Amino acid sequence: MPAFYLLVPFLLIRFIFLSLLDRKATGRAAHFAPMQGKEMIAYYLYQFSTLMLLLVPFLLKVSLSFSTVFYLGSGVYFLGSLFLVLVMKDFANPDEKGLNTEGLYALSRHPMYLAYFVFFLGMVMLTQSLILLIVLAIFQLSAHFIILAEERECLVKFGVAYQEYQKRVRMYL
Repeated sequence: MPAFYLLVPFLLIRFIFLSLLDRKATGRAAHFAPMQGKEMIAYYLYQFSTLMLLLVPFLLKVSLSFSTVFYLGSGVYFLGSLFLVLVMKDFANPDEKGLNTEGLYALSRHPMYLAYFVFFLGMVMLTQSLILLIVLAIFQLSAHFIILAEERECLVKFGVAYQEYQKRVRMYL
């Protein structure tokens, strides 16, 4: 099976499902906080790795091998898909100030990035592609710097409420 079929749920959940929940949320999800200094390098690496995560699967296949890696990869992939649905539902419902602190956001300040990682890790396992794994690693490392910029922006925008949220909830897990 061509691996690009695995991207269909991601695209449907990330764009169609989110826009059905709240059109404004789609715009908020596409927003990038202002970057400083070396964060610009991370931003370009993030954009490049995102593009590669969406293009490399067009060159890959998934073999129905019924091996442990296949079953584990299928589980991680479906878990990532479910995680994406739940994150998009929570992201579309911020509080009256515009801050997301409920649902998965009560467990992680950045569950959307975690959901992306789990989803694409499932794809890596299903395709058994070293190239896709390297691209995912670059994506995740560069995302950390995007997250740091987002945190700065949230501190400015939400002030004490975000500081309290930072004290209660871990950045990742």
